[in-house]
Amino acid sequence: MEISDTRLKTVHSAVTRFCGASGFINEWIYFSNDAVSGNVLLKVGQKVTALVDDDKTSHELKAVKVYSFCDNCHGDGLPYTPSRVLIGCVTSVMEGAGYIDHTSYFSLEVVCNGFEPSPSDWIEAEVSIHLSTYSRKAISMKPLRHKHVHEVFITSFCGRNRVIGDSIFFTLDSLKLPDGYIPQRSDIINVVMVESMQLCYLWRAIPMTLVKRL
Repeated sequence: MEISDTRLKTVHSAVTRFCGASGFINEWIYFSNDAVSGNVLLKVGQKVTALVDDDKTSHELKAVKVYSFCDNCHGDGLPYTPSRVLIGCVTSVMEGAGYIDHTSYFSLEVVCNGFEPSPSDWIEAEVSIHLSTYSRKAISMKPLRHKHVHEVFITSFCGRNRVIGDSIFFTLDSLKLPDGYIPQRSDIINVVMVESMQLCYLWRAIPMTLVKRL
């Protein structure tokens, strides 16, 4: 049976006793060995963080997941849940970091090579939740979809924003170009694009190369 996230609460305490293949945290929270993350062998007195099923209809509290202190840490000494795949939209990008759907933080260090995320890009990320603050953090991120398109025309200009083939948006502020190349209307180019909500367009160009200038 799947347990709703609203029924789970986080408890920081210690293992107080064992009974066969199960044990107790703080004497009143039951857990089985199968619930221990990473099959770690716990011992009495060991500090743990537990996700507890707060079922009001039950007479006992049961831990559905138990993490030994600093088990499943992401380099900052703080415990996180196992990662889950998130399909979302980049909502902000700042120096070295940004947010997905306003709630999930990401560092540019976890973004796949060659991809520089921009607001409104659709992405796929592995996200973990901090067990104390419930803040969300991406541990990897990549474009949801990308395509290579060959020999298409640049069709319109509007300031620093341009359109390729009447369907692919790009801005000179985030575009990768070969040295010395400045895009012009009617240039025939090759382009790599990612799925993105840009004005009335569904794709954003990342790099492009000139094939022919008319």
